[in-house]
Amino acid sequence: MDAVELLQHDHRVVEQLFRDYRAAASDAQRRGVIDVLIRELSKHAALEEVLFYPFAAKVLDDGQVDGHLAGHAPIKELLLQLDRCGAGDPAQDQLMDRLASAVARHVQDDENQLMPLLCRQADEQALRELGQEIDQGKRHAPTRPHPHAPDKPPALALAAPVAAIYDRLRDRMQGRPRT
Repeated sequence: MDAVELLQHDHRVVEQLFRDYRAAASDAQRRGVIDVLIRELSKHAALEEVLFYPFAAKVLDDGQVDGHLAGHAPIKELLLQLDRCGAGDPAQDQLMDRLASAVARHVQDDENQLMPLLCRQADEQALRELGQEIDQGKRHAPTRPHPHAPDKPPALALAAPVAAIYDRLRDRMQGRPRT
């Protein structure tokens, strides 16, 4: 898959996780879905920030990309709040509703504005190579939200690997699901 197809696939996976949360039969099942959602959205956001948006900024005007990048901040804040909730926490449902809205807006902006523009202007081979980089990067991306970490290179390039190592250690210690 090229980068756009891969990121759109990630969007569909996240949309399914929101449906799974609503269909869950217990607090423990809902918490399990939240853990996977946090992991998937954190990896997705990090890879967009490290690879996709810098690529898009080279192909397009930087100003077109900055607004999409800014859409990550509220999502990461909500993920952090969800990460701090325990199973059955009464705040969970409201946070999930707010997160679903923020993600839907971000996905719509990316898929209806940035991605079509990028597909028209970027080289197809470059998009395929970027897709491979993103796919490979999933194994090493942060798995938790870091809303106060840098979101642009070069600082991001230094912070993301350290955050990923820390996150994966925490995930193992807490018995979080691996995806």
